[in-house]
Amino acid sequence: MTTSTRGAHRTPAVLVLEDGRTFRGRAYGAVGATFGEAVFSTGMTGYQETLTDPSYHRQVVVMTAPHVGNTGINDEDMESNKIWVSGYVVRDPARVPSNWRSTRSLDEELAAQGVVGISGIDTRALTRHLRERGAMRVGIFSGNALPDEGTMLAEVRQAPEMSGADLSAEVATTEAYVVPAIGEKKFTVAAVDLGIKGMTPHRMAERGIEVHVLPATAGVEDVYAVNPDGVFFSNGPGDPATADHPVALMRAVLERGTPLFGICFGNQILGRALGFGTFKLKYGHRGINQPVQDRTTGKVEVTAHNHGFAVDAPLDRVSDTPFGRAEVSHVCLNDNVVEGLQLLDRPAFSVQYHPEAAAGPHDAAYLFDRFVNLMEGQRA
Repeated sequence: MTTSTRGAHRTPAVLVLEDGRTFRGRAYGAVGATFGEAVFSTGMTGYQETLTDPSYHRQVVVMTAPHVGNTGINDEDMESNKIWVSGYVVRDPARVPSNWRSTRSLDEELAAQGVVGISGIDTRALTRHLRERGAMRVGIFSGNALPDEGTMLAEVRQAPEMSGADLSAEVATTEAYVVPAIGEKKFTVAAVDLGIKGMTPHRMAERGIEVHVLPATAGVEDVYAVNPDGVFFSNGPGDPATADHPVALMRAVLERGTPLFGICFGNQILGRALGFGTFKLKYGHRGINQPVQDRTTGKVEVTAHNHGFAVDAPLDRVSDTPFGRAEVSHVCLNDNVVEGLQLLDRPAFSVQYHPEAAAGPHDAAYLFDRFVNLMEGQRA
Protein backbone atom coordinates (compact mmCIF):
# COMPACT_ATOMS: atom_id res chain seq x y z
CA MET A 1 0.00 0.00 0.00
CA THR A 2 1.23 3.50 -0.81
CA THR A 3 0.20 6.85 0.61
CA SER A 4 0.63 9.04 -2.43
CA THR A 5 -2.08 11.68 -2.96
CA ARG A 6 -0.65 13.65 -5.87
CA GLY A 7 -3.48 13.70 -8.39
CA ALA A 8 -5.44 11.24 -6.23
CA HIS A 9 -8.81 12.74 -7.17
CA ARG A 10 -8.00 12.03 -10.84
CA THR A 11 -6.52 8.56 -10.26
CA PRO A 12 -8.84 5.74 -11.36
CA ALA A 13 -9.98 3.35 -8.65
CA VAL A 14 -12.03 0.16 -8.64
CA LEU A 15 -14.06 -1.46 -5.86
CA VAL A 16 -14.48 -5.22 -6.28
CA LEU A 17 -16.90 -7.30 -4.19
CA GLU A 18 -16.32 -10.99 -3.61
CA ASP A 19 -19.41 -11.89 -5.66
CA GLY A 20 -17.80 -10.21 -8.68
CA ARG A 21 -19.69 -6.92 -8.79
CA THR A 22 -17.44 -3.93 -9.46
CA PHE A 23 -17.74 -0.16 -9.12
CA ARG A 24 -15.39 2.29 -10.83
CA GLY A 25 -14.54 5.68 -9.39
CA ARG A 26 -11.61 7.81 -8.29
CA ALA A 27 -9.00 7.35 -5.60
CA TYR A 28 -9.78 9.04 -2.29
CA GLY A 29 -7.18 9.23 0.45
CA ALA A 30 -4.21 6.93 -0.09
CA VAL A 31 -3.56 5.28 -3.44
CA GLY A 32 -2.94 1.53 -3.40
CA ALA A 33 -4.89 -1.59 -2.48
CA THR A 34 -6.83 -2.61 0.61
CA PHE A 35 -9.15 -5.43 1.68
CA GLY A 36 -11.80 -5.99 4.33
CA GLU A 37 -15.47 -6.65 4.94
CA ALA A 38 -17.79 -4.26 3.07
CA VAL A 39 -20.32 -2.66 5.44
CA PHE A 40 -22.42 0.48 5.25
CA SER A 41 -22.99 3.23 7.80
CA THR A 42 -26.15 5.34 7.74
CA GLY A 43 -24.85 8.29 9.75
CA MET A 44 -24.90 11.73 8.14
CA THR A 45 -22.52 13.12 10.76
CA GLY A 46 -19.83 11.74 13.03
CA TYR A 47 -17.57 10.28 10.37
CA GLN A 48 -14.47 11.08 12.42
CA GLU A 49 -15.82 8.98 15.29
CA THR A 50 -16.57 6.15 12.85
CA LEU A 51 -13.11 6.22 11.29
CA THR A 52 -11.30 6.07 14.64
CA ASP A 53 -13.58 3.48 16.28
CA PRO A 54 -11.49 0.30 16.81
CA SER A 55 -14.63 -1.79 16.21
CA TYR A 56 -14.25 -1.01 12.49
CA HIS A 57 -10.90 -2.82 12.28
CA ARG A 58 -10.69 -4.82 9.02
CA GLN A 59 -13.87 -3.28 7.63
CA VAL A 60 -14.34 -1.15 4.51
CA VAL A 61 -17.01 1.41 5.39
CA VAL A 62 -19.47 2.64 2.77
CA MET A 63 -21.11 5.94 3.70
CA THR A 64 -24.77 6.09 2.67
CA ALA A 65 -24.86 9.88 3.08
CA PRO A 66 -23.80 11.23 -0.34
CA HIS A 67 -21.77 14.22 0.84
CA VAL A 68 -18.91 13.44 3.23
CA GLY A 69 -16.01 15.47 4.60
CA ASN A 70 -17.56 18.91 4.83
CA THR A 71 -16.46 19.44 8.46
CA GLY A 72 -12.89 18.26 7.86
CA ILE A 73 -10.80 16.68 10.60
CA ASN A 74 -9.83 18.02 14.03
CA ASP A 75 -7.67 16.72 16.86
CA GLU A 76 -10.40 16.70 19.52
CA ASP A 77 -12.93 14.19 18.18
CA MET A 78 -10.72 11.12 17.77
CA GLU A 79 -12.00 7.99 19.55
CA SER A 80 -8.52 6.43 19.46
CA ASN A 81 -5.03 7.29 18.28
CA LYS A 82 -5.53 6.23 14.65
CA ILE A 83 -7.99 5.47 11.87
CA TRP A 84 -9.02 1.81 12.09
CA VAL A 85 -11.18 1.30 9.00
CA SER A 86 -9.49 -0.74 6.28
CA GLY A 87 -10.99 1.37 3.52
CA TYR A 88 -13.45 4.21 2.96
CA VAL A 89 -16.11 4.62 0.29
CA VAL A 90 -17.88 7.93 -0.41
CA ARG A 91 -19.96 9.26 -3.26
CA ASP A 92 -19.32 13.01 -3.23
CA PRO A 93 -16.38 14.14 -1.05
CA ALA A 94 -16.27 17.76 0.05
CA ARG A 95 -13.88 19.82 -2.03
CA VAL A 96 -13.06 22.20 0.84
CA PRO A 97 -13.84 21.56 4.54
CA SER A 98 -15.76 24.31 6.31
CA ASN A 99 -15.77 24.21 10.09
CA TRP A 100 -14.09 26.42 12.68
CA ARG A 101 -12.56 23.38 14.41
CA SER A 102 -11.19 21.79 11.25
CA THR A 103 -7.40 21.65 10.87
CA ARG A 104 -7.14 19.53 7.70
CA SER A 105 -9.30 17.76 5.15
CA LEU A 106 -10.63 14.23 5.46
CA ASP A 107 -8.83 13.31 2.24
CA GLU A 108 -5.51 14.50 3.68
CA GLU A 109 -6.03 12.55 6.91
CA LEU A 110 -6.89 9.33 5.10
CA ALA A 111 -3.78 9.70 2.94
CA ALA A 112 -1.54 10.54 5.89
CA GLN A 113 -2.62 7.37 7.67
CA GLY A 114 -2.40 5.20 4.56
CA VAL A 115 -6.14 4.49 4.30
CA VAL A 116 -7.13 3.60 0.74
CA GLY A 117 -10.52 4.90 -0.36
CA ILE A 118 -12.67 5.44 -3.40
CA SER A 119 -15.07 8.25 -4.35
CA GLY A 120 -17.45 9.03 -7.18
CA ILE A 121 -19.33 5.71 -7.15
CA ASP A 122 -23.04 5.06 -6.70
CA THR A 123 -23.07 4.32 -2.97
CA ARG A 124 -26.85 3.89 -3.01
CA ALA A 125 -26.54 1.02 -5.50
CA LEU A 126 -23.68 -0.49 -3.47
CA THR A 127 -25.70 -0.26 -0.24
CA ARG A 128 -28.75 -1.88 -1.86
CA HIS A 129 -26.50 -4.67 -3.10
CA LEU A 130 -25.11 -5.28 0.39
CA ARG A 131 -28.61 -5.24 1.90
CA GLU A 132 -29.76 -7.87 -0.60
CA ARG A 133 -26.64 -10.06 -0.67
CA GLY A 134 -25.21 -9.36 2.81
CA ALA A 135 -21.90 -7.99 4.04
CA MET A 136 -19.03 -9.55 2.10
CA ARG A 137 -15.33 -9.25 1.42
CA VAL A 138 -14.21 -6.37 -0.75
CA GLY A 139 -11.09 -4.81 -2.22
CA ILE A 140 -10.30 -1.28 -3.35
CA PHE A 141 -7.58 -0.86 -5.95
CA SER A 142 -6.08 2.33 -7.39
CA GLY A 143 -2.96 3.61 -9.11
CA ASN A 144 -0.27 1.03 -9.72
CA ALA A 145 -2.39 -1.50 -7.76
CA LEU A 146 -4.88 -1.77 -10.64
CA PRO A 147 -4.44 -5.25 -12.17
CA ASP A 148 -7.05 -6.92 -14.40
CA GLU A 149 -10.46 -7.66 -12.90
CA GLY A 150 -9.86 -11.38 -12.66
CA THR A 151 -6.75 -10.83 -10.57
CA MET A 152 -8.50 -8.31 -8.34
CA LEU A 153 -11.41 -10.68 -7.69
CA ALA A 154 -9.04 -13.53 -6.86
CA GLU A 155 -7.22 -11.33 -4.34
CA VAL A 156 -10.51 -10.30 -2.71
CA ARG A 157 -11.58 -13.92 -2.34
CA GLN A 158 -8.26 -14.75 -0.67
CA ALA A 159 -8.80 -12.13 2.04
CA PRO A 160 -9.84 -13.41 5.51
CA GLU A 161 -13.52 -13.43 6.44
CA MET A 162 -14.97 -11.71 9.50
CA SER A 163 -16.63 -14.88 10.75
CA GLY A 164 -14.16 -16.62 13.02
CA ALA A 165 -11.92 -13.55 13.32
CA ASP A 166 -10.39 -12.95 16.78
CA LEU A 167 -9.40 -9.27 16.64
CA SER A 168 -9.71 -7.69 20.10
CA ALA A 169 -6.06 -8.14 21.02
CA GLU A 170 -5.06 -6.39 17.78
CA VAL A 171 -6.79 -3.14 18.74
CA ALA A 172 -6.71 -3.12 22.57
CA THR A 173 -4.15 -1.37 24.73
CA THR A 174 -1.11 -3.41 25.69
CA GLU A 175 -0.54 -1.48 28.93
CA ALA A 176 -3.04 -0.58 31.63
CA TYR A 177 -3.79 3.13 32.10
CA VAL A 178 -6.06 5.26 34.27
CA VAL A 179 -8.67 7.85 33.29
CA PRO A 180 -9.22 9.94 36.45
CA ALA A 181 -12.62 10.94 37.72
CA ILE A 182 -13.80 14.44 36.87
CA GLY A 183 -14.42 16.20 40.16
CA GLU A 184 -14.94 14.10 43.28
CA LYS A 185 -14.03 10.43 42.88
CA LYS A 186 -16.97 8.23 43.83
CA PHE A 187 -16.19 4.82 42.32
CA THR A 188 -13.44 2.75 40.73
CA VAL A 189 -14.18 0.72 37.58
CA ALA A 190 -12.00 -1.86 35.88
CA ALA A 191 -12.64 -1.53 32.13
CA VAL A 192 -11.58 -4.45 29.93
CA ASP A 193 -10.43 -2.98 26.62
CA LEU A 194 -11.67 -5.08 23.71
CA GLY A 195 -11.50 -2.07 21.37
CA ILE A 196 -12.68 0.72 23.65
CA LYS A 197 -13.58 4.19 22.35
CA GLY A 198 -12.11 7.20 24.11
CA MET A 199 -15.53 8.65 24.93
CA THR A 200 -16.51 5.62 27.03
CA PRO A 201 -14.19 6.19 30.02
CA HIS A 202 -14.89 9.92 29.65
CA ARG A 203 -18.64 9.34 30.12
CA MET A 204 -17.84 7.39 33.28
CA ALA A 205 -15.33 9.99 34.50
CA GLU A 206 -18.07 12.63 34.17
CA ARG A 207 -19.96 10.66 36.81
CA GLY A 208 -17.12 10.55 39.32
CA ILE A 209 -15.69 7.21 38.22
CA GLU A 210 -11.95 6.52 38.11
CA VAL A 211 -11.51 4.12 35.19
CA HIS A 212 -8.65 1.62 35.05
CA VAL A 213 -8.46 0.51 31.41
CA LEU A 214 -6.97 -2.99 31.18
CA PRO A 215 -5.69 -5.00 28.17
CA ALA A 216 -7.95 -7.58 26.54
CA THR A 217 -5.62 -10.24 27.93
CA ALA A 218 -6.20 -9.18 31.55
CA GLY A 219 -7.05 -11.93 34.01
CA VAL A 220 -9.34 -11.93 37.02
CA GLU A 221 -6.39 -11.08 39.28
CA ASP A 222 -5.65 -7.97 37.20
CA VAL A 223 -9.28 -6.87 37.38
CA TYR A 224 -9.55 -7.18 41.15
CA ALA A 225 -6.08 -5.74 41.79
CA VAL A 226 -7.60 -2.27 41.28
CA ASN A 227 -10.30 -3.01 43.92
CA PRO A 228 -13.16 -2.16 41.55
CA ASP A 229 -16.66 -1.13 42.50
CA GLY A 230 -17.72 -2.25 39.04
CA VAL A 231 -16.36 -3.96 35.93
CA PHE A 232 -16.93 -2.84 32.36
CA PHE A 233 -16.48 -4.76 29.08
CA SER A 234 -16.07 -2.57 26.01
CA ASN A 235 -16.97 -2.63 22.35
CA GLY A 236 -14.57 -4.21 19.88
CA PRO A 237 -14.16 -5.95 16.51
CA GLY A 238 -14.39 -9.56 15.43
CA ASP A 239 -16.53 -12.62 15.98
CA PRO A 240 -17.74 -13.07 19.58
CA ALA A 241 -17.66 -16.84 19.06
CA THR A 242 -13.85 -16.62 19.26
CA ALA A 243 -13.77 -14.58 22.49
CA ASP A 244 -13.26 -17.43 24.94
CA HIS A 245 -10.91 -15.50 27.25
CA PRO A 246 -13.24 -12.50 27.79
CA VAL A 247 -16.17 -14.89 28.32
CA ALA A 248 -14.26 -16.79 31.01
CA LEU A 249 -13.25 -13.50 32.65
CA MET A 250 -16.82 -12.23 32.65
CA ARG A 251 -18.07 -15.46 34.23
CA ALA A 252 -15.53 -14.99 37.03
CA VAL A 253 -16.83 -11.46 37.59
CA LEU A 254 -20.43 -12.67 37.60
CA GLU A 255 -19.57 -15.35 40.15
CA ARG A 256 -18.27 -12.66 42.51
CA GLY A 257 -21.40 -10.55 42.06
CA THR A 258 -19.52 -7.37 41.14
CA PRO A 259 -21.69 -4.80 39.28
CA LEU A 260 -21.08 -5.31 35.58
CA PHE A 261 -21.82 -3.28 32.42
CA GLY A 262 -21.05 -4.20 28.82
CA ILE A 263 -21.36 -2.30 25.55
CA CYS A 264 -21.53 -3.79 22.03
CA PHE A 265 -18.93 -6.60 22.03
CA GLY A 266 -19.40 -6.59 25.80
CA ASN A 267 -23.09 -7.39 25.25
CA GLN A 268 -22.18 -10.37 23.09
CA ILE A 269 -19.68 -11.50 25.73
CA LEU A 270 -22.40 -11.34 28.38
CA GLY A 271 -24.70 -13.32 26.11
CA ARG A 272 -22.12 -16.07 25.77
CA ALA A 273 -21.29 -15.97 29.48
CA LEU A 274 -24.97 -16.61 30.24
CA GLY A 275 -25.10 -19.54 27.83
CA PHE A 276 -26.71 -17.89 24.80
CA GLY A 277 -25.34 -18.23 21.28
CA THR A 278 -24.29 -15.50 18.86
CA PHE A 279 -24.75 -15.21 15.10
CA LYS A 280 -23.67 -13.01 12.22
CA LEU A 281 -26.21 -10.52 10.94
CA LYS A 282 -26.81 -10.36 7.20
CA TYR A 283 -25.50 -6.82 6.89
CA GLY A 284 -25.34 -5.53 10.45
CA HIS A 285 -26.40 -2.28 12.10
CA ARG A 286 -24.17 0.74 11.59
CA GLY A 287 -25.12 4.39 11.92
CA ILE A 288 -26.63 6.87 14.33
CA ASN A 289 -30.36 6.55 13.62
CA GLN A 290 -31.36 3.09 14.87
CA PRO A 291 -34.60 2.88 16.93
CA VAL A 292 -34.34 0.76 20.08
CA GLN A 293 -36.92 0.14 22.79
CA ASP A 294 -35.91 -0.14 26.44
CA ARG A 295 -38.34 -2.88 27.43
CA THR A 296 -37.86 -2.14 31.13
CA THR A 297 -39.43 1.33 30.70
CA GLY A 298 -41.15 1.21 27.30
CA LYS A 299 -39.08 4.18 26.16
CA VAL A 300 -37.97 4.31 22.52
CA GLU A 301 -34.59 5.87 21.87
CA VAL A 302 -32.67 6.72 18.71
CA THR A 303 -29.24 5.13 19.04
CA ALA A 304 -25.79 4.74 17.50
CA HIS A 305 -24.85 1.24 16.30
CA ASN A 306 -21.83 -0.60 14.97
CA HIS A 307 -22.21 -4.37 15.07
CA GLY A 308 -22.23 -7.24 12.63
CA PHE A 309 -23.00 -9.98 15.19
CA ALA A 310 -25.86 -10.36 17.65
CA VAL A 311 -26.95 -12.43 20.65
CA ASP A 312 -29.44 -15.26 20.12
CA ALA A 313 -31.66 -14.95 23.20
CA PRO A 314 -35.44 -15.41 23.53
CA LEU A 315 -37.49 -12.22 23.44
CA ASP A 316 -40.68 -13.70 24.85
CA ARG A 317 -39.59 -15.06 28.21
CA VAL A 318 -37.19 -14.87 31.12
CA SER A 319 -34.32 -17.35 30.78
CA ASP A 320 -32.64 -19.40 33.48
CA THR A 321 -28.85 -19.14 33.40
CA PRO A 322 -25.96 -20.31 35.61
CA PHE A 323 -26.10 -16.83 37.20
CA GLY A 324 -29.82 -16.57 37.79
CA ARG A 325 -32.65 -15.26 35.68
CA ALA A 326 -31.91 -13.14 32.60
CA GLU A 327 -34.04 -11.26 30.12
CA VAL A 328 -33.73 -9.21 26.96
CA SER A 329 -33.91 -5.60 28.14
CA HIS A 330 -33.63 -3.79 24.80
CA VAL A 331 -34.72 -4.69 21.27
CA CYS A 332 -34.19 -3.09 17.86
CA LEU A 333 -37.51 -1.96 16.43
CA ASN A 334 -36.35 -2.42 12.84
CA ASP A 335 -35.73 -6.17 13.01
CA ASN A 336 -36.20 -7.41 16.62
CA VAL A 337 -32.49 -8.01 17.12
CA VAL A 338 -31.46 -8.29 20.79
CA GLU A 339 -30.03 -4.91 21.85
CA GLY A 340 -29.61 -5.45 25.57
CA LEU A 341 -29.52 -8.05 28.36
CA GLN A 342 -29.93 -7.87 32.10
CA LEU A 343 -29.69 -10.28 34.99
CA LEU A 344 -32.56 -10.18 37.46
CA ASP A 345 -30.71 -11.79 40.37
CA ARG A 346 -27.27 -10.15 40.02
CA PRO A 347 -26.14 -6.57 39.24
CA ALA A 348 -25.25 -7.02 35.58
CA PHE A 349 -26.54 -5.63 32.28
CA SER A 350 -25.36 -4.78 28.78
CA VAL A 351 -26.45 -3.09 25.56
CA GLN A 352 -25.54 -3.82 21.96
CA TYR A 353 -25.47 -0.16 20.88
CA HIS A 354 -23.40 2.89 21.90
CA PRO A 355 -24.69 5.15 24.68
CA GLU A 356 -21.33 6.96 24.67
CA ALA A 357 -21.69 8.12 21.03
CA ALA A 358 -19.85 11.43 20.94
CA ALA A 359 -21.43 12.50 17.67
CA GLY A 360 -24.88 11.69 19.03
CA PRO A 361 -27.59 10.81 19.51
CA HIS A 362 -27.42 10.97 23.30
CA ASP A 363 -30.78 9.34 24.10
CA ALA A 364 -29.08 6.41 25.85
CA ALA A 365 -26.67 8.31 28.13
CA TYR A 366 -28.85 7.26 31.08
CA LEU A 367 -27.28 3.80 30.92
CA PHE A 368 -24.13 5.12 32.58
CA ASP A 369 -26.34 6.39 35.40
CA ARG A 370 -27.87 2.93 35.61
CA PHE A 371 -24.36 1.51 36.07
CA VAL A 372 -23.72 4.06 38.83
CA ASN A 373 -26.97 3.03 40.51
CA LEU A 374 -25.87 -0.62 40.52
CA MET A 375 -22.57 0.30 42.19
CA GLU A 376 -24.36 2.51 44.72
CA GLY A 377 -26.76 -0.33 45.52
CA GLN A 378 -23.91 -2.80 45.98
CA ARG A 379 -22.02 -0.41 48.25
CA ALA A 380 -25.14 0.18 50.36
